[in-house]
Amino acid sequence: MIHSERTSVLKNIASGRGNYVLYWMQASQRAFCNHALEYAIEESNRRGKPLLVYFGLTPDYPGANLRHYDFMLRGLAETAESLCERGIRFILSLCEPSRGALSLSKQACLLVMDRGYTGIQKKWSSQVVAGAKCPVVMVESDVVVPVETVSPKEEYAARTIRKKIMEKLPYFLEIPELKNPVVSSVGMEFPVEAEFEAINLTGGASVEDILNKLNSDKSVEPSAFYRGGRTECMKKLHNFVDRQLAFYHRDRNDPNLDGVSCMSPYLHFGQISPVEILYEVYKSGQQQSEGGLAFIEELVVRRELSMNFVHYNDDYDNFNNLQEWCRKTLLEHSGDRRKYVYSQEELESASTHDPYWNAAQFEMVKTGKMHGYMRMYWGKKIIEWMESPEEAYKTAVYLNDKYELDGRDPNGYAGVAWCFGKHDRPWTTREIFGTIRYMNDSGLKRKFHADGYVKKISAL
Repeated sequence: MIHSERTSVLKNIASGRGNYVLYWMQASQRAFCNHALEYAIEESNRRGKPLLVYFGLTPDYPGANLRHYDFMLRGLAETAESLCERGIRFILSLCEPSRGALSLSKQACLLVMDRGYTGIQKKWSSQVVAGAKCPVVMVESDVVVPVETVSPKEEYAARTIRKKIMEKLPYFLEIPELKNPVVSSVGMEFPVEAEFEAINLTGGASVEDILNKLNSDKSVEPSAFYRGGRTECMKKLHNFVDRQLAFYHRDRNDPNLDGVSCMSPYLHFGQISPVEILYEVYKSGQQQSEGGLAFIEELVVRRELSMNFVHYNDDYDNFNNLQEWCRKTLLEHSGDRRKYVYSQEELESASTHDPYWNAAQFEMVKTGKMHGYMRMYWGKKIIEWMESPEEAYKTAVYLNDKYELDGRDPNGYAGVAWCFGKHDRPWTTREIFGTIRYMNDSGLKRKFHADGYVKKISAL
């Protein structure tokens, strides 16, 4: 069942005599547990039409580089194969996504899109809705509880959104039924009016071929530690649920342990649904265990708080998104003496006096992912070591977006904002930070074997 709360009719006009239903896949880059895809299949069967799935690959996505494109394309290659097996043609093109979607919509009787929350995703969606000559329906599939169902406004903190999400959780914890189109589109001719060239990912162009066509930043190499695609994702998920979930509450804040799920890159690229992850937790019977409850808090409450933040706050990626008390206290203390001051270049190259911070930065640069606890310490120290809070904010977003596989993401933007006081409360006043929560290396050493972490990262 596709809950009605997940669907929004964005353009309600006569469908005309289109040749197919078009699903513009952008955020939910998967063939399984994808509410938008299953809705599109239902509509294609109801109309007796084939279904085309389209993905627009823009070579100049803000902040994206070779690492991000490699991870994403490996996932899309698996998605294309899975769709083909279900009788659905997958069309990939090198063009701005909204332009390709509008071109293909000219011969469509219905356009279905999934939902994104960032500014560029909203801009693309608005362009398609404005220009489409067929009905347009958006289906929300990358959260457990639809954002606007939870709250009509930006929430202040986890404590204000938790109950609103958790009371609706059982209703939305349902895997959509997997159906196949009655009319196959696999052998369809490419629409003659399309204003771009389609790239064949099933038996045609390889991931490497496509990467070579992209005029993107190649200075950040693909990760050798995290590989895109459902196959790798499900291996990691099952290993986590079977072996680590029971101890998640105990082990998650120790970067020396393999105690986290590593799902964030796959969630970012829509290669897995949070509903499917949550379903696996419930299937294991651990949803009420200490580990299960702690994981659900992170996967659902904290992650969907970040979606709420980015959806309702247009300044989500800059200093202006912070509450007034955060900005005021940081600016009041911006002139405080700093023992160490580093440039963005020095931070990027992990050239500070702090071995723990350097290790965290190196982990991110090398692997594409930094342990969550170290990400908090990492962000706090950038505040302490840069000449102004505005400069610190800009640098934290830049580094996170450039090197993290889950950068350019609501979770990442909320994580940076938290370091600057967002979703937190005032603490005791101190230099530089004012009443923003402070962290130091003594805190790391109380939590875990910090020198062991440095040694572990040095061995990478």
